[in-house]
Amino acid sequence: MSMRVLGNLVILAATVALSYGMQLSKPHYADLTAPIPVDGAMHDTVRARSFDVRLDGVVFARALKTNQFGQQKLLTTSGVWAVVTTSLTGTDASITVADGTWQGPTGLRYRQTERLGYRQDMPPHSVDPGLQKRGLFVFEVPPDQIRGARLLISERRFGALDAQARISFDGLPAGADGQPAGILPQYDLDAPPGQTSQGQTSQGKTSQAKP
Repeated sequence: MSMRVLGNLVILAATVALSYGMQLSKPHYADLTAPIPVDGAMHDTVRARSFDVRLDGVVFARALKTNQFGQQKLLTTSGVWAVVTTSLTGTDASITVADGTWQGPTGLRYRQTERLGYRQDMPPHSVDPGLQKRGLFVFEVPPDQIRGARLLISERRFGALDAQARISFDGLPAGADGQPAGILPQYDLDAPPGQTSQGQTSQGKTSQAKP
């Protein structure tokens, strides 16, 4: 084999290796057009492009009590129900906040449950400028995906290049096994805001019954 042919083969091999390396290292299209995160913590107002959101509290329960089509139902889960309460406000115009995702500490994501059907206090949330609105987001999550989790809120599920509120669940009390402390055996979604059927507030503190 002549030196010229050998040299061409070496150049070809180097070109292929370089192209393969660039393909592996360059950002993917999905990453380039992904939502733009706006980070925040619980009880802080996170300002996205078209809405403001504050994560007010979260309740964990083994079962959910709800009224569906005039009938009381008790929904169980193989994991844990996470009922997240937020306050939402539009910034410049009336919009609809439709997407909520639970992101676990390992990066696994869980969409809002579809087992509750339509409820006025669940997505999609119609919000207006200057008018704060209470909004629920309900998830079914494994217990090991709670500690260190984050709530992702977007105007749309596929909001490319749009702002996404990314709120950390800071300071949630947990046991030695990593599971959240104070998991309720049952939570009533139709109880007054902040009050569960077990007589506890959404922050897990027992409320005193009035005589």
